[in-house]
Amino acid sequence: MQDVVVIGGGAIGLSAAYELAGRGLKVTVLDAGQPGREASWAGAGILPPGHPGDPGHPLVPLCLATRELWPELSAELREFTGIDNGFRRCGGIGVCPTGEGDTLLPAEIETWRTANVRVEPLSAAELHEHEPLLLPGAQREGVQGYRLPDLCQVRNPRHLKAVAIGCTRRGVDIRAGQPVVEFERSGGRVRAVRTPTEHFEAEAFLVTAGAWTQQLLKGIAGSVEIVPVRGQIVLLNLPQLLTRHIIESGPRYLVPRPDGRLLIGSTEEWAGFDKRNTVSALRGLLEFAESLMPALADARFERAWSGLRPHVPDGLPYMGRVPDSRNLYVAAGHFRGGLNLSPITARVMSQLITGETPAVPMAAFALDR
Repeated sequence: MQDVVVIGGGAIGLSAAYELAGRGLKVTVLDAGQPGREASWAGAGILPPGHPGDPGHPLVPLCLATRELWPELSAELREFTGIDNGFRRCGGIGVCPTGEGDTLLPAEIETWRTANVRVEPLSAAELHEHEPLLLPGAQREGVQGYRLPDLCQVRNPRHLKAVAIGCTRRGVDIRAGQPVVEFERSGGRVRAVRTPTEHFEAEAFLVTAGAWTQQLLKGIAGSVEIVPVRGQIVLLNLPQLLTRHIIESGPRYLVPRPDGRLLIGSTEEWAGFDKRNTVSALRGLLEFAESLMPALADARFERAWSGLRPHVPDGLPYMGRVPDSRNLYVAAGHFRGGLNLSPITARVMSQLITGETPAVPMAAFALDR
């Protein structure tokens, strides 16, 4: 029998397994498909410097704590597995669509200042100094922006590979193609879970199934409301880097990689569990990118993909024990922040499961809130 069975092998599930195994627990990870190949892999790896706005928001402690964990975890994984996950502080620049900057930019800058995050307002000349190819020529007239010097990035596939290898080296049993089809319960506890081919017993169970969590827990945790939101993304290949910073404009972005690749994202589409790429969405992303940086018109299209982000109506993830169950836990619903918050989520869920006091306040994330 295992100490913990983790159901869902994305960034949060694998990170939790890595953390739990590091505490000496025997862990199995069950994934319906290939671990790390859903929303965690599909994102752009943007790691914001904090949570904008109200400093009393429940996500603020999580964001501050995860910001401290990323450099430490990245260095640890590099030494332990030999894989560089691409973590680096590249900084970010925020701009607004033409004609909207006068109202939106000051508001965005103020939300970062309110959150005690370093933010540098940029004039048109300063914007040009930082990124000469961004909004060139006549488009630049009157355009302003701001810079977040502490914004970081990580390369999702490399990070997930590093965490998976770290899990294996810590003795975690990772099972691909093992969808959970039944929870066996008795006396307020989950005794085991069944997949189509196997039966797994454990002392505790942690569900980290992202957009599929509500379906998985149907009839067990009725208060969990998570729906999938499709995000499409485009990858370009450039002969040379055209931007040093991550460029953000509302929910869309350009993310440069050191090897010359550039990510363009992302849509937010309420399309159910449909992960197809669509012509209209990809066209919109490419037009958005070219409007910010016309030099991208000559870039080589490499590929496109999509992921399903887990959205919760009140904007807060579920993290905690399922009511009326003594050993079933959930960590899901992080929406666009799953990868960024995976280190601190793994830490606090491990603390909950082992009976320790969590590192951050957890009441706002309870399943019965």
